[in-house]
Amino acid sequence: MKGERTLEAITNVGDFLTIAIHLLAAVLSGAAIGLERSVHGHPAGFRTYALVCLASSLLMLVTLYQWKWLPPNMPMEAVRVDPTRMAQGIMTGIGFLGAGVIFKEGLNVRGLTTAASIWITAGIGILMGIGFFLPGIFGTLLTLGILSLFRLIEDRIPRQSYAQYYVSFGRHEVMPEDQIRALAIDQGFEIATMSYRITPAGLFEYRMDVRTTDASRAAGLAKALQNIESVREFHVSTTGT
Repeated sequence: MKGERTLEAITNVGDFLTIAIHLLAAVLSGAAIGLERSVHGHPAGFRTYALVCLASSLLMLVTLYQWKWLPPNMPMEAVRVDPTRMAQGIMTGIGFLGAGVIFKEGLNVRGLTTAASIWITAGIGILMGIGFFLPGIFGTLLTLGILSLFRLIEDRIPRQSYAQYYVSFGRHEVMPEDQIRALAIDQGFEIATMSYRITPAGLFEYRMDVRTTDASRAAGLAKALQNIESVREFHVSTTGT
């Protein structure tokens, strides 16, 4: 009897160490990804990612160690273990968290990369929870590479960016539409949409969505509008990432 208790204690200590390693690996992986996000000023950062990865790992351990918390007199053949169900539940829950960091402001949609990185962090936590350390570590390294190295590549690739271009005039001193269009085209913009309205202040306003491959051209457009005396108000807002 004494030998059996000693063997059980050793087994429990071994289980504890295994669980601790799984959880620690999850925390380190999540923290590494979160640190990169925090450095670049994103809304979900160091602690958020560590908690997401840890939570995923903890929930998977609940499934892996079902025999630890099930009633001792329950026949094992009556237990149907399906760890994939827990993984599905985790990823569904993470979808709500990811949706919370995505927001739209004008033409700007922000938080998509943050939401995707939270999602992959949950997946890494699942791998750490079930003890798949090699793919979990490799996935962490790939995620960090995508978030950091791919950022450098993306910054060097020419890409179209959109801007909102609004300009208002007094009711009796409205600049002709062709001149407004020419002003944007001369500054390197292509007009995507055009609309008109009377503002609450009684001004006539042109509203345009324009696109360009160089977002810095917005400064030149703003300076050109500033030099036109008949312009009462203007607004030039570029998209963000």
